[in-house]
Amino acid sequence: MTFEIRDATPDDAATILGFITDLAIFEKAEDQVEATVESLTTSLFGADAVTGAVILEADGVAAGFAIWFQNYSTWQARNGLYLEDLYIGPDHRGSGAGRLLLRHLARIAVSKGCGRFEWSVLDWNAPAIRLYDAIGAEPQTEWIRYRMSGDKLKEFAAV
Repeated sequence: MTFEIRDATPDDAATILGFITDLAIFEKAEDQVEATVESLTTSLFGADAVTGAVILEADGVAAGFAIWFQNYSTWQARNGLYLEDLYIGPDHRGSGAGRLLLRHLARIAVSKGCGRFEWSVLDWNAPAIRLYDAIGAEPQTEWIRYRMSGDKLKEFAAV
């Protein structure tokens, strides 16, 4: 099997939405997917897009994807690369495809002069955690991630 990674294009929006839905099902959160082909096309490829996206192909067929954006470290005074989502279809897990995507993103981070490459993982996703440990990534257990969204975000912003 031959893997190739290519930049995603607007024509990939439906494929990306399919992977996002599959990922949400895997994470037991299918009901939380609000993305549409149209919203993905705008947010990933529109004039104001702040993201990057790639498609992993196995023998020419889409097998996974990754989406990232740059963040910023005040301590380093440098941009970082934050991996929002990485997904490999079930038929290709354990094949090295995830490692290939992570290495591709690490190269992007280095080429952009990023000081960090970061991501989050659900604490029950043991196969992903094993991969991250194997490539030398370090869990940041001293930080607690907070989120505000939906009505709570709107209510807080309105005060």
